[in-house]
Amino acid sequence: MLDRIFPKQFDNAYRGHRLAIWLFVPVVLVKAAQGVNSAINPRLVMTTADGIPVDSFNAAGAEAAVALFATLGLYVLILPLVSAAALIRYRTMIPFMYLMLLIVQLGSFALRFAHPLAGSSAYQATPIGLYINLGFLAVMLVGFALSLLRAAPTTPNGAQP
Repeated sequence: MLDRIFPKQFDNAYRGHRLAIWLFVPVVLVKAAQGVNSAINPRLVMTTADGIPVDSFNAAGAEAAVALFATLGLYVLILPLVSAAALIRYRTMIPFMYLMLLIVQLGSFALRFAHPLAGSSAYQATPIGLYINLGFLAVMLVGFALSLLRAAPTTPNGAQP
């Protein structure tokens, strides 16, 4: 299993289940969209998707938080870009990229619980972003497991025996 996650060389010879690739594509696209949206519209994403009460900050604090969130959006975009390279040219990296995306997702959940946000009365509901990210966590776990499975053998013409 470790040789699937950490192959000796990265090439385009994907050895996992094909469904893992089909699950990987929307994960990569949505994660890239999240990164771009967070970098371009940080205040909107902070208040709507993440439920951060930016309006309750003083002006300097709000500016600093929005600037940091925009920078975070750029950082969120890095893994999907590397994942796109894996999809195009280095498919043996797909299990490794699933693992990296899972580490980031689980790490952000852990940090959110370790450092909870104190919300105002207008922000008491659970942010929609939490539910979206929980759904993506489930899809990534299934995709990661599928990427570690051996692909079904095929005959030279591509049909399964």
